[in-house]
Amino acid sequence: MQALGRHLLLELFDCDADAINSLEAVKTAMVEAAKAAQATIVDVVFHEFNPFGISGVVVIAESHLAIHTWPEYRYAAVDVFSCGDVLQPQAAADHLVAELGAARASVVELQRGIFLSSVPMPHKPAHAIGKPVVRR
Repeated sequence: MQALGRHLLLELFDCDADAINSLEAVKTAMVEAAKAAQATIVDVVFHEFNPFGISGVVVIAESHLAIHTWPEYRYAAVDVFSCGDVLQPQAAADHLVAELGAARASVVELQRGIFLSSVPMPHKPAHAIGKPVVRR
């Protein structure tokens, strides 16, 4: 079985409300998370809502990191989507849990673009195809 990408879905609960309501804090945490994952940053777009909340995306050559925050609930939803085998999405997740002060976090990993046949995947080195995914 081969997958084109890995998609981490993060549920961050009991976050620091001030941090997840600060455009600069959220943006910095997301950019630093991408760097921690060894991603190649292509673009950064964030929006601050009135009266509160932030949405944003860090577009990376390997796919994207996206966030939506609800400071009034001290909650943030984050996606870390990556293709290839170089990126370390768990490093991005760990960074965000720490930087946003999440007291409780849930991470679900999905394999995206699963192929049962041997479809050529030029974005993956030949030695990586068919290796099992190690989950923490």
